[in-house]
Amino acid sequence: MKKIAVAVLSTSGMDYLKEKDQTEIIRLTVFFDGKEYVDHTEIKSDEFYTMMVDKPNADIHTSQVSTGKFQEVYEKIRDKGYSDLIVVSISSKLSGTYQGALLARDLVEGLNVEVIDSKSVSFGEFVLARKALELIKQGKNVTEIVSSLNDLRSKVKIYVLVDTLKYLVKNGRLSAAAGLIGTLLKIKPLLKIMEDGSLKPFEKIRTTTKAQKRVLEIILEETKDKDVEYYIAYTTNLSKAEELKEELVAAKPNATVTIIPLTPVVGAHAGPGTIGLGYFEI
Repeated sequence: MKKIAVAVLSTSGMDYLKEKDQTEIIRLTVFFDGKEYVDHTEIKSDEFYTMMVDKPNADIHTSQVSTGKFQEVYEKIRDKGYSDLIVVSISSKLSGTYQGALLARDLVEGLNVEVIDSKSVSFGEFVLARKALELIKQGKNVTEIVSSLNDLRSKVKIYVLVDTLKYLVKNGRLSAAAGLIGTLLKIKPLLKIMEDGSLKPFEKIRTTTKAQKRVLEIILEETKDKDVEYYIAYTTNLSKAEELKEELVAAKPNATVTIIPLTPVVGAHAGPGTIGLGYFEI
């Protein structure tokens, strides 16, 4: 009988959710002023954002998961008796980690590996992994699960508010031109994860308060008359995340709203003050 495992990256925020013990979490690393930290195990979100605020000019960058590390994880899962593995990856447009996951599957015998490009990040990765776990419990086969995940990912929508474009531009996630415009106009850009998994400017708004109000308007308009589950990812602004949750619940009393920290590896590119708000159709 086939036995199916699920693996997800630490960028998903799985560490903060109850399903963490049912998955294999593959960790990326973040470098801060020359020191390397493994995401979540060696540095937690609160500590990391405090460091960013205290040292705004620190050299910060991240490292994707190597092909060798993926191979090691795959072999470990195979040796536990699994016949199949579903890997949910951060968007291939945001990290080369997806390619490493693909390359490693050809290096391991005796395990069928399916790598899913989530075309998303943070809770966008998590909801796919959670869906895979649900389908495994229902007795679905790998082909059925992969098909369902590919369908679900198109229903995940994420908007991102950043306090500064500095980190996105520095780490190559947004063009320098966009960063210059944002700095000159002192805007608070509202970004969106696009259908292809890239992160692009959606609207330019003058103040943080207006930006937060606007993203809530967009989310509620898009989810009007829809059965959805909401997610909020925060950095240094848990209280603001809780306020947004209250407003979502007030507007849609029966909806589930989950708040999770943005992991250090993702936050290294977004910066302190970032907040993400998104949903998926159930």
